[in-house]
Amino acid sequence: MAERYSSFEYGGTRWLLQRLTAAFLVVVLAFHFMLLHFANLPSEITIAQTAQRMQQPGYFVTMVLFLVTATFHGVNGVYNALVNQGLKGTQKSVVKYVLIIAGLALTAQGIRVAIAMTGVSL
Repeated sequence: MAERYSSFEYGGTRWLLQRLTAAFLVVVLAFHFMLLHFANLPSEITIAQTAQRMQQPGYFVTMVLFLVTATFHGVNGVYNALVNQGLKGTQKSVVKYVLIIAGLALTAQGIRVAIAMTGVSL
Protein backbone atom coordinates (compact mmCIF):
# COMPACT_ATOMS: atom_id res chain seq x y z
CA MET A 1 0.00 0.00 0.00
CA ALA A 2 1.29 3.46 -0.86
CA GLU A 3 2.58 5.54 2.02
CA ARG A 4 0.79 8.82 2.64
CA TYR A 5 3.13 11.81 2.42
CA SER A 6 2.42 15.37 3.39
CA SER A 7 4.77 18.31 3.78
CA PHE A 8 2.56 19.47 6.65
CA GLU A 9 4.03 18.39 9.95
CA TYR A 10 1.02 16.91 11.75
CA GLY A 11 0.16 19.19 14.64
CA GLY A 12 2.55 21.91 13.40
CA THR A 13 1.63 25.58 13.12
CA ARG A 14 1.09 25.58 9.33
CA TRP A 15 -0.98 22.39 9.60
CA LEU A 16 -3.16 23.98 12.30
CA LEU A 17 -3.50 27.30 10.46
CA GLN A 18 -4.53 25.50 7.26
CA ARG A 19 -7.36 23.78 9.13
CA LEU A 20 -8.46 26.89 11.06
CA THR A 21 -8.53 29.03 7.92
CA ALA A 22 -10.50 26.30 6.13
CA ALA A 23 -13.12 26.27 8.89
CA PHE A 24 -13.35 30.08 8.87
CA LEU A 25 -13.63 30.14 5.07
CA VAL A 26 -16.48 27.61 5.06
CA VAL A 27 -18.49 29.83 7.43
CA VAL A 28 -17.70 33.12 5.66
CA LEU A 29 -18.29 31.62 2.21
CA ALA A 30 -21.70 30.41 3.37
CA PHE A 31 -22.46 33.95 4.60
CA HIS A 32 -21.18 35.41 1.32
CA PHE A 33 -23.30 33.10 -0.83
CA MET A 34 -26.42 33.61 1.25
CA LEU A 35 -26.09 37.40 1.19
CA LEU A 36 -24.82 37.98 -2.33
CA HIS A 37 -26.12 35.05 -4.35
CA PHE A 38 -29.37 33.94 -2.74
CA ALA A 39 -30.78 36.94 -0.82
CA ASN A 40 -29.79 39.28 -3.67
CA LEU A 41 -29.31 38.30 -7.27
CA PRO A 42 -25.75 39.06 -8.40
CA SER A 43 -27.10 40.98 -11.41
CA GLU A 44 -28.93 43.35 -9.05
CA ILE A 45 -25.92 44.22 -6.87
CA THR A 46 -24.44 47.67 -7.48
CA ILE A 47 -21.21 49.39 -6.51
CA ALA A 48 -23.25 51.76 -4.32
CA GLN A 49 -24.71 48.80 -2.40
CA THR A 50 -21.24 47.31 -1.98
CA ALA A 51 -19.90 50.63 -0.71
CA GLN A 52 -22.82 50.86 1.73
CA ARG A 53 -22.09 47.36 3.08
CA MET A 54 -18.37 48.12 3.38
CA GLN A 55 -19.14 51.18 5.52
CA GLN A 56 -20.53 48.86 8.21
CA PRO A 57 -17.59 48.04 10.53
CA GLY A 58 -18.63 44.41 11.11
CA TYR A 59 -18.98 43.71 7.40
CA PHE A 60 -15.72 45.50 6.60
CA VAL A 61 -13.76 43.52 9.21
CA THR A 62 -15.36 40.26 8.06
CA MET A 63 -14.43 40.91 4.42
CA VAL A 64 -10.85 41.89 5.29
CA LEU A 65 -10.50 38.73 7.42
CA PHE A 66 -12.00 36.77 4.51
CA LEU A 67 -9.35 38.22 2.19
CA VAL A 68 -6.45 37.56 4.58
CA THR A 69 -7.50 34.01 5.47
CA ALA A 70 -8.31 33.06 1.87
CA THR A 71 -4.96 34.39 0.69
CA PHE A 72 -3.05 32.57 3.42
CA HIS A 73 -5.01 29.36 2.88
CA GLY A 74 -4.42 29.45 -0.87
CA VAL A 75 -0.74 30.38 -0.76
CA ASN A 76 0.00 27.87 2.00
CA GLY A 77 -1.90 25.16 0.12
CA VAL A 78 -0.13 25.81 -3.19
CA TYR A 79 3.27 25.85 -1.49
CA ASN A 80 2.61 22.57 0.31
CA ALA A 81 1.22 20.94 -2.82
CA LEU A 82 4.42 21.85 -4.66
CA VAL A 83 6.57 20.56 -1.80
CA ASN A 84 4.55 17.32 -1.83
CA GLN A 85 5.36 16.99 -5.54
CA GLY A 86 9.07 17.07 -4.76
CA LEU A 87 10.08 20.73 -4.81
CA LYS A 88 13.43 21.02 -3.01
CA GLY A 89 16.46 23.19 -2.46
CA THR A 90 16.80 26.55 -4.18
CA GLN A 91 13.59 26.11 -6.19
CA LYS A 92 11.68 25.55 -2.95
CA SER A 93 13.12 28.74 -1.45
CA VAL A 94 12.40 30.79 -4.58
CA VAL A 95 8.83 29.51 -4.81
CA LYS A 96 8.28 30.17 -1.11
CA TYR A 97 9.39 33.79 -1.35
CA VAL A 98 7.57 34.44 -4.63
CA LEU A 99 4.35 33.11 -3.05
CA ILE A 100 4.90 35.20 0.08
CA ILE A 101 5.44 38.36 -1.98
CA ALA A 102 2.43 37.58 -4.19
CA GLY A 103 0.28 36.89 -1.14
CA LEU A 104 1.33 40.12 0.56
CA ALA A 105 0.74 42.11 -2.64
CA LEU A 106 -2.70 40.55 -3.11
CA THR A 107 -3.61 41.25 0.51
CA ALA A 108 -2.37 44.84 0.36
CA GLN A 109 -4.29 45.55 -2.85
CA GLY A 110 -7.43 43.90 -1.47
CA ILE A 111 -7.27 45.99 1.70
CA ARG A 112 -6.70 49.10 -0.41
CA VAL A 113 -9.84 48.34 -2.41
CA ALA A 114 -11.82 47.56 0.76
CA ILE A 115 -10.81 50.89 2.29
CA ALA A 116 -11.64 52.72 -0.95
CA MET A 117 -15.08 51.09 -0.93
CA THR A 118 -15.77 52.64 2.49
CA GLY A 119 -15.29 56.12 1.06
CA VAL A 120 -12.44 56.87 3.47
CA SER A 121 -9.39 58.38 1.85
CA LEU A 122 -5.95 57.84 3.33
